[in-house]
Amino acid sequence: MIKGRITRVSGPVVVAEGLGGAGLYDVVEVGSAGLSGEIIRIDASGATIQVYEENTGMKPGEPVISLGKPLSVALGPGLLGKIYDGTQRPLEELKAASGSFIKAGVKGEPLSMDKKWPFVPALKAGEAVGPGTLLGTVQETQLTVHRVMAPPFTKSGKATRVAPAGDYTLRDTIVETDAGETLRLAHDWPARLARPARRRLPPTEPLLTGLRVIDILFPMSKGGAAAVPGAFGTGKTMTQHALAKYCDADIIVYVGCGERGNEMTEVLTEFPHLVDPRTGRSIMERTILVANTSNMPVAAREVSIYTGITIAEYYRDMGYDVAVMADSTSRWAEALRELSGRLEEMPAEEGFPAYLPTRLAEFYERGGRVETLGGAPGSVSIIGAVSPPGGDFSEPVTQHTKRFIRCFWGLDKDLAYARHYPAISWIDSYSEYADELAEWWDRKEPAWREVRLKALELLKREQRLEQIVRLIGPDALPDEQRLVLITADLIKNGFLQQSSFDPIDRYCPPEKQVLLIKAIMEFHRRAEAAIKGGAPLPKIVALPIRERLSRLKNEVPNDKLDELRGIEAEIAAVFEELQRQYRAEVSR
Repeated sequence: MIKGRITRVSGPVVVAEGLGGAGLYDVVEVGSAGLSGEIIRIDASGATIQVYEENTGMKPGEPVISLGKPLSVALGPGLLGKIYDGTQRPLEELKAASGSFIKAGVKGEPLSMDKKWPFVPALKAGEAVGPGTLLGTVQETQLTVHRVMAPPFTKSGKATRVAPAGDYTLRDTIVETDAGETLRLAHDWPARLARPARRRLPPTEPLLTGLRVIDILFPMSKGGAAAVPGAFGTGKTMTQHALAKYCDADIIVYVGCGERGNEMTEVLTEFPHLVDPRTGRSIMERTILVANTSNMPVAAREVSIYTGITIAEYYRDMGYDVAVMADSTSRWAEALRELSGRLEEMPAEEGFPAYLPTRLAEFYERGGRVETLGGAPGSVSIIGAVSPPGGDFSEPVTQHTKRFIRCFWGLDKDLAYARHYPAISWIDSYSEYADELAEWWDRKEPAWREVRLKALELLKREQRLEQIVRLIGPDALPDEQRLVLITADLIKNGFLQQSSFDPIDRYCPPEKQVLLIKAIMEFHRRAEAAIKGGAPLPKIVALPIRERLSRLKNEVPNDKLDELRGIEAEIAAVFEELQRQYRAEVSR
């Protein structure tokens, strides 16, 4: 340990002397209370430290101790179901130790070092051991088997001793090698360092979310990166809640970075009571929460993103598909801006530091689908909320984020105020994964590619016609164009809009999604043919089948899709009867 003393205090940024032997990004204990901090700059004037706890009252002359290691995340059994702050302090344990308000300098073990876990070895003495080797398994929760892997820094060698099946604590040695390695159930990993993998894999499998506007129109792949930008009140947090609840990732890491306390409280109180729709068990059995609200120290907000993504990479290395919800990267960028100002760095656009694009790139690049060191495929999908002031998508955080993501779900305040949920704009949003995912959809639901393109084309035609309607009214349009407006309205209300409170509609499986949009597009095709055949539009609009199409999403249970498979034949029969009646009227 290297000892020094504080010479200057500027909010969460502290300058100390006497730490000449310390390294960049080393963890330090600052002040008489021993607050956690990290060295972020070393020069002739001393070491600059960002403090991760409230340091009101700190003054020059107080001691500083460097622990000689970088800020690290403890990785091992026991992470699932836990609630941490930005520096991986367990909040439930801190509450038990200090009450509802965390006292300065209070520490907590991220993982229980005394709890025993049932370990089942996966190798024998004499077998090769190296980075990523599967050492054994632990049943971490009822939903998740924890695959104990040799850490990436493990030296290659052969196992000389393997612990037999039994109960072990995180301190116990489970494997010894001839390279002098002693491997345990848990290890530490630097939070700012990406965990290695053998190679990156193409994004060929979708991350299914149960939200129709995403899965059909703007799909995301497992291992992809997406942004959810929107003004205040447009539903960014609620959209991420829905994705965390219903997406088909194996593990969820939810990072509340700088959000309001009431929103994070809702997550903390609601998630433990949620039931996983796939297994019927508590969703917390596959979820880790990192909570760092807006009233918590700004420096800890900056590091919370790295804590969350490191935990996600750890489960990815086991061969799991992990989804990271970062809410929100704008608050994280604001923390960077505040710390940059304290460091007296030259500001760039809107006061953000010049390295903002680099930090965003480093974060989003830690996502991806990879072949792990152990040889299994795994993925980290990143979904970051962005909170542009006033909903201005031209501000720096949104613009730089768009450079590093391939899926953009822009939220529209007009849709949100009209109670259209999710308020994802079908005009501003886009997905660059659609072509790569088309082969997967062709195997599962061959109609996906065609109906997706037709629906997007029709919605764009409707947008162009809306401009004309504002000038001359809908009655001036020919019937073919008025039909576009009617079908687009049917798509928006009968397909894209989804109720998170409806027990049927809050989650929609892929097969049902395709059946619904196929039925609507079949209605449009038949109606278009009927108009060309001379049938009047008012009679088409009056058909009961049109109203029924808008209610199918709520009326047909997800486990009774046979009721939807005959809907296209029913639409065909309705229009054949309409045309028969029209021909009979004309002949009279």
